Amino acid sequence: MYQRLRDLREDKDLPQRMLAELLHVSQATYSRYESGTLDIPSAALIALARFYETSIDYLLGLTDDPTPYLR
Repeated sequence: MYQRLRDLREDKDLPQRMLAELLHVSQATYSRYESGTLDIPSAALIALARFYETSIDYLLGLTDDPTPYLR
């Protein structure tokens, strides 16, 4: 899961700082999310899925299909 977060961010050439601001956390906290040393709260997972236009299942590595679910 954590590598997928990093890959998505790097594919869009975004710094960790930007995602940290989106989630209202420090850059250090976001870095810990990506490294797996800190569990990501569900609200942050929802925000990241919406930002990347994918599903939480994709972020968590439960599927390889990045298509978001219909609302």
